[in-house]
Order: sequence, then structure tokens, then C-alpha cells
Amino acid sequence: MENDLSNYRKSYEKSELSKKTVPENPLELFQKWFYEVDQSDSDDEANAMTISTIGLDGYPKSRVVLLKRYTYEGFIFFTNYNSEKGRAIAKNPNVCLSFFWHTAERQIIIKGQAERIAENLSDGYFETRPKGSQLSAFLSDQSDVIKSRSVLEEELAALEKEYQNQEVPRPKHWGGFIVKPVEIEFWQGRPNRLHDRIRYQLDSDFNWKIDRLAP
Repeated sequence: MENDLSNYRKSYEKSELSKKTVPENPLELFQKWFYEVDQSDSDDEANAMTISTIGLDGYPKSRVVLLKRYTYEGFIFFTNYNSEKGRAIAKNPNVCLSFFWHTAERQIIIKGQAERIAENLSDGYFETRPKGSQLSAFLSDQSDVIKSRSVLEEELAALEKEYQNQEVPRPKHWGGFIVKPVEIEFWQGRPNRLHDRIRYQLDSDFNWKIDRLAP
């Protein structure tokens, strides 16, 4: 099989990014960009992000998860702690997050360390999930091999009956991670592939060093 994609081209012309005008803290620029994408008419799912981990087999692996909260401290998502990504983070907490908002011609790449959030915070978010999602978190041995989909559906039906008239408790193997950034790069597409790239790096004094990178 062969498919030549060399003629796929797009000119990026929607915006620009200047080192002279960016804020000192990258989380403020993240909030600005996120708001602009979220409020636009694009079909981008603004909080969809790719997380890359180093697996137990030594290979990097990337998958899309949903950002559920961000603060000056970092970026929070939720998952099964026993999943492939959860076990990878437990062994090596160094991860990379990336957002690609194609309509805005923007990327954000975040390097940081992931750690579990407090249990009460995971409890609070779990309570806001639809009941079906709560039950799915209960029954799924995420990333494990299963015989068929019908196994999941049968287990879900049993749990729906069991918890029909009661609240679903958060399983201890499910909760949140916060990724605390040490480096954040903002990428704005520009014409002629001369893209704007502004990188923030956290120094030992917890200040952010700002550099422009070559495209």
C-alpha cells in the first residue's frame, strides 16, 4: 500500500503570536486561547487533549483524554488508575499533553509531571458524572483484554439493577491526575511555514523563562 500525501498543503493565516505581548504566566495565555476556541463556532472539542506517557514496555504511547479542570497549578483529567496510562504514570510521572485546535490553527504542547489529586476532589467530580458513566467506571478493567462487548453490557445491566435506587460510590481505582507543567509551548500557524512558537520554561525560582523558537 502506498499513498503520496506530498501535495496536501494549507496556508496558515488566521493570527500571530508575539513574544512582546504574551503574559508572563503561560496559564493566562492558555486560558485566553482556550476561551477563544471554546466560544468560537468551530467543531473543535476544546478540552480534548492528547496525553503521551512512557509505557511499561518502554514505548511512548499517546491517546486523547478530556481536560476537566485547569488552574495555575496544572491540568486535571480523570481515568482508571489501573489502566495502561495509569500504570505508566505510576512508574514514570513525566508526561506530555498537547492540544490541536485546527480551526484556530493553534497547538499547545505541555511537558510536566502527573500526580494523583486528593480523593475528595475525585469524589466531587465523580458525583457530577451521569449514572451510566459512574457505573462504567465501576465495571471496566480498562486496557485489559475482554472476551466480547456483550460481557460489558451484561455487567452494566447487573450494576444498573443493583444501584437502581441508590448512589454509586466512586471506585478507589478511579480518580484524577493533575499535570503540573514545567514547559509550555504555544504554536500559532503562519504563512509560508514561518510559524510562531513561544516557549515557557519553569526555572528553579518558579519564574517562567520565555523564548521564541524557530519554526
